[in-house]
Amino acid sequence: YVSHEIGQWCVYPNFKEMEKYTGVLKARNFEIFKESLEENHMAQLADSFLLASGKLQALCYKADIEAAFRTQDFAGFQLLQLHDFPGQGTALVGIVDPFWEEKGYISPDEFSRFCNQTVPLARLNKRVFFDTETIEASIEVAHFGEAELINIIPAWTLTDTEGETIASGNLTERNIPIGNGIHLGDISVKPEKQDKACKLTLTVQVSDFSNSWDIWIFPSSKEPVQGEEKIRVVRELDDATIQYLDDGGMVLLTVEKGRLKPEMGGNVGIGFSSIFWNTAWTNGQKPHTLGILCNPGHPALSEFPTEYHSNWQWWDAMSHSNAIILDTFTPELKPIVRVIDDWFTNRRLALIFEVKLGRGKLVVSGIDLLSGLEKRPEAQQLLYSLKKYMVSEAFDPTIKLDVQNILEMYQ
Repeated sequence: YVSHEIGQWCVYPNFKEMEKYTGVLKARNFEIFKESLEENHMAQLADSFLLASGKLQALCYKADIEAAFRTQDFAGFQLLQLHDFPGQGTALVGIVDPFWEEKGYISPDEFSRFCNQTVPLARLNKRVFFDTETIEASIEVAHFGEAELINIIPAWTLTDTEGETIASGNLTERNIPIGNGIHLGDISVKPEKQDKACKLTLTVQVSDFSNSWDIWIFPSSKEPVQGEEKIRVVRELDDATIQYLDDGGMVLLTVEKGRLKPEMGGNVGIGFSSIFWNTAWTNGQKPHTLGILCNPGHPALSEFPTEYHSNWQWWDAMSHSNAIILDTFTPELKPIVRVIDDWFTNRRLALIFEVKLGRGKLVVSGIDLLSGLEKRPEAQQLLYSLKKYMVSEAFDPTIKLDVQNILEMYQ
């Protein structure tokens, strides 16, 4: 069996591409999308939307391609194509543009680590671990080179974000035949106890080929948040909570999934992955969004390690969230974490934002940070990070909203 057109993951338009059309064809579609973005007060974010959604697109292609490589005796896979398809409603599914040029978020060398004649592979049951858990991975390889690889010693390393080696080792020397589903060995690592959440990277080397996967380690026991009792964590603003805000209190409003009005985000199909093909031809699909965009240095995220784009530690949040439409609020309101909308609608979408309400301070989370928390380490860690931020001096929102603005978000 050979799979047909796997992937088709979208990326936000690269408006700088428009100047490449020097002949009879013009990118009129991009002109429309760019104008829409400008009308919605986000023109300055065009490049950031491209890069952040592009990182997610590459992540999704990596997952699809590796799944195919891990499927024993699978004969191969076909990507729709490597470049964008400007027709059929604009399908921005390429890791390169229609001129076969890079877009800036993944290089040929990076892509070839997981799409090549020989690809090291890892089977991980999950990507997020507590520091009390053991990291276990089954290591495989898919090899479709011209000949068998002789006397190969596969090697692995676990490194932190500074490039420091946390653990490493070699697997048993062996010959590697042509084929896939070839088991090379197993890895088992017990991480040291962590005081702070961190990201690690598992890298496997097989001959001249290497591949890697990000994982996250969260502390199983956290230092208490000093002043946490001053924060009210609620699902809705009742009269008592509104009075608490009026009196100068701090509130974290965590919205239960599905509680927003359609016009406030209830009809936005949010999810972890990128858009499939495009929303013009597949209207009503989920996800209808292109991942997150944030400043990883924002103090609200200091205890939740992240890049500026979606990665696997955001899976839980995107699976338990609402995208909040901010179009009726002032454009001066800049979310802590944005959701990137599709290029046809360009709505201002937020996952987390902060405002002043009365004399109080309010953080609104479109992520449900309360339901089933005991089984959601990512939600536990994000909630902890937000609380530490809210009791710090850095928590000082400048945009004021009226309580009615928040109440009108709900169905």
